[in-house]
Amino acid sequence: MEAWYMDDSDEDQREPHRLRPNQPVSLEQLKQLGVFHWKLNADNYETDPELELIRKEQGYSYMDIISIHRDTLANYEEKLRMFFEEHLHMDDEIRYILDGQAYFDVRDKDERWIRIAMAKGDLITLPAGIYHRFTLDRTNYTKAMRLFVGEPVWKAYNRPADDFDIRQKYVASLQEPGA
Repeated sequence: MEAWYMDDSDEDQREPHRLRPNQPVSLEQLKQLGVFHWKLNADNYETDPELELIRKEQGYSYMDIISIHRDTLANYEEKLRMFFEEHLHMDDEIRYILDGQAYFDVRDKDERWIRIAMAKGDLITLPAGIYHRFTLDRTNYTKAMRLFVGEPVWKAYNRPADDFDIRQKYVASLQEPGA
């Protein structure tokens, strides 16, 4: 996994959008935003004891697998546009890349976009209330495990959603000492 601050170009969303010079973002900076990452062996995901431990510790009781590619996802173009709309969720978003590559973009405390490049073996959690969006990279393919605590909730709330309690709670968490 690699992360960096994005440029403001209107170029294809699948491009890296790095600033020049590049401004990398560390795992520690992401943690301060509530974003967590693990690197796992995706070739072993069905029997991986490390993944099982994470699922048990975090309470991720539900999972499914989605393949995002023109040939495998119904309404592919529409779904990509929807995923790339800036939004938040009432619950954490947990994704584990089993194959391919993709980007998650998140807002920092100052509303700047950070691009997180995900590849095979990367597991990420985005906290409830964080504004984010998702897109493929130039390979136009990823296969991801979606994990949830309890039954899956697929509802996204497009920005503006600042009046939601979960958004206010998230923003308040950024003001706490150590954040």
